[in-house]
Amino acid sequence: MTRDRCEVNWIAPTPGADAVHGQVRWDPAMSLWNGGMLLAALGLAPFFTTPAAVVTGIGLTGAVLLLGHSVGFHRLLIHGSFRTFPALRGFLIWCGTVAGMNGPIGIVKAHDLRDWGQRQSDCHDYLANRRPMLIDAYWLMHCRLELDQPPRFDVSALEASPFLRWLERTWMLQQLPVAGVLYLLGGWPFVVWGVFVRITLTVHGHFLVGHLAHRRGPQHWQVADAGVQAHDVPWAGLLTMGEAWHNNHHAYPGSARIGLHKGQSDWGYAFIHLLERMGLAWDVCLPADMPGRAGKLVRV
Repeated sequence: MTRDRCEVNWIAPTPGADAVHGQVRWDPAMSLWNGGMLLAALGLAPFFTTPAAVVTGIGLTGAVLLLGHSVGFHRLLIHGSFRTFPALRGFLIWCGTVAGMNGPIGIVKAHDLRDWGQRQSDCHDYLANRRPMLIDAYWLMHCRLELDQPPRFDVSALEASPFLRWLERTWMLQQLPVAGVLYLLGGWPFVVWGVFVRITLTVHGHFLVGHLAHRRGPQHWQVADAGVQAHDVPWAGLLTMGEAWHNNHHAYPGSARIGLHKGQSDWGYAFIHLLERMGLAWDVCLPADMPGRAGKLVRV
């Protein structure tokens, strides 16, 4: 199916859908997962730390953020900003699953509900990051939003894939083979830093940057009629592989390149561009490929 890469493509038109009214409810599975990783990281790291384990954990965090969360999940699966061969697509999406935030279908639904809500004239505070940081952190890492009149998702194209359905069912278990390899390489210190600390850094870092990106920071554009505007988070540009240039992303959601201005590092796009030069990626979408988008943007 051909999708408009600037639209919220995994939500079907739903007359009467309301982004404002709903209840935030505790999500036991997500809360126990995120809380358990945090407690394990804090409790075990003081006793299982070696220089090699720290380097391995930090390096693996960066690699999974780049290949998985930024490229595999966000730019490829959610926005379809480029195309690649099935085997490489599967590997990148698996890397996104190993990032430890959600399964591929779950991440699509979580992302697109927030994206859809922020494009409305108003939306629930859960979707807008309006609450103080600690409340927002509890909501987004331990709860789910149940809208009274939610939009309808159309993820049939994703659910048609046995591989994606398997990853969705087993996304938490995907840490086991990673932990096994790490244990063989460096024992429990590698497991603690390569799994527990890595996932904790990923989940909490993702929340922090997302919270700040919808509250304050530089802007080049505002999106007409959108109730929630985005900001760049410059200090996190390198750490997030380019994802922190969030104002650019709201302006051109389907663009494979997010760091659009001088000095804005974007390792995610650099990797996609490398794949393109190697003949492993094609149909790479850039802002120049979306001339109609300019009509929805207001320069700040």
